[in-house]
Amino acid sequence: MSATLIAPSVLAADFANLQRDVEMINNSKADWFHIDIMDGVFVPNISFGMPVLRDIAKHATKTIDVHLMIVDPDRYIQTFADLGSDILTVHYEACTHLHRTLQAIKAAGMKAGVAVNPHTPISLLEDVITDIDMVCIMSVNPGFGGQSFIENTFDKVKALKALITRKNATTLIEIDGGVTDKNAAQLSEAGADVLVAGSYVFKSEDPTTTVANLRDMVN
Repeated sequence: MSATLIAPSVLAADFANLQRDVEMINNSKADWFHIDIMDGVFVPNISFGMPVLRDIAKHATKTIDVHLMIVDPDRYIQTFADLGSDILTVHYEACTHLHRTLQAIKAAGMKAGVAVNPHTPISLLEDVITDIDMVCIMSVNPGFGGQSFIENTFDKVKALKALITRKNATTLIEIDGGVTDKNAAQLSEAGADVLVAGSYVFKSEDPTTTVANLRDMVN
């Protein structure tokens, strides 16, 4: 089994010291940058937009994992490819024609991810799982960082793992929200491939050490 990846969520970084925090991720044992784009419509919050992503991509030396929490994501697929996104994740709940959206993301040269909200059952991905490079299970309600982890996530990870195995897919499982030292190892054991950690990393006294400790827990 391959190592579980750690993806610090830039949403929890200090926006006044963004370059410092980008360099911290570059120099830490983190694997990816996780970047949340919110529109204030699909979720009740607005995060950074294209210019900030462009500047992060300029300095980042690791995989850029972009999570779109927006309505009508199809309008921006090529834009996010041009800005340097390696993985583009759209929400199941925001896509009327999910299969078409996934194909468009891949055609733009990115890996295609699908995020599911806490209330969305894994079974709805049955018909497209082989087209999805990564499923992002929301372990909190999307929109704000620092929320408490939803315990049902463990069952969801196991259900998704079973679906991936049954369909002989190569889909990665990402967990986003409330990841800490209290649940990281258990999530990894349940089948998670990527753990997104925001507040837990950036609000700690020494983010670099916190990332290293998380990595040690899951490998």
